[in-house]
Amino acid sequence: MVGEDAQEHDDEVLEQLLGGNETHVDDLPSEHFSAVKTGQHPDVVSICCSDSRVPQEQMWGVDDPGTVFTPSNIGNQVWDDDDGERIVDGGVLYPIYHAGTDVATIVGHTGCGAVTTAYEVATGADEPGPRGVDKWIELLVPVIEEALESDLIDADADRETVINQLVEYNVDYQASFLRESEDVPDEVDVYGFVYDFQGIYGNEDGRTYLVNVNGETDPDVIADLVPDRYETSTHSLLY
Repeated sequence: MVGEDAQEHDDEVLEQLLGGNETHVDDLPSEHFSAVKTGQHPDVVSICCSDSRVPQEQMWGVDDPGTVFTPSNIGNQVWDDDDGERIVDGGVLYPIYHAGTDVATIVGHTGCGAVTTAYEVATGADEPGPRGVDKWIELLVPVIEEALESDLIDADADRETVINQLVEYNVDYQASFLRESEDVPDEVDVYGFVYDFQGIYGNEDGRTYLVNVNGETDPDVIADLVPDRYETSTHSLLY
């Protein structure tokens, strides 16, 4: 007998999930997983914010499986808390240590809700709850507090500008933590991006703007590090 709880599920969403997967299966080439069925060697580990508007693989134009290792959490944080000590999150370290990955990216996004909430808490608001959310906000608040005390954030600007400057500051902060960790080999390249779907950095929705290359954050210097056709993908709200 089917239980009462099972009968009350959302038929429409479940049907969309099942139908979407059926389309996915039908569209896959017959050998789609042949190269990765017994192992993975992703080119990059890309830690993104857990946000339904940020497509972790599509933003790179990736269709092949096994290319991008995609851990995520609220605020695209590269760390976790271990008995009061900040350590590099296992989702970032796993592909570096066990799958031959030697490039890491941190991808923030415009209008980030986690950064916004951390900003509100840092300026006097209560934590939003529940505890599983508060944990990650608490880890982010010190970053925001440091940012607000720096000369990189225009505290007198409108709220949208401040939030998006904080988004970029957080990307840089996370990149620095990763590069400075003894757990991350020196040969791992670390790149920071901000995914823009609100026209903050430019007028192309979905553009990832390169804001950090192995610790370099000056957009003019970064522009010299990439081919000329990608110069418009280098921009900063902090300079």
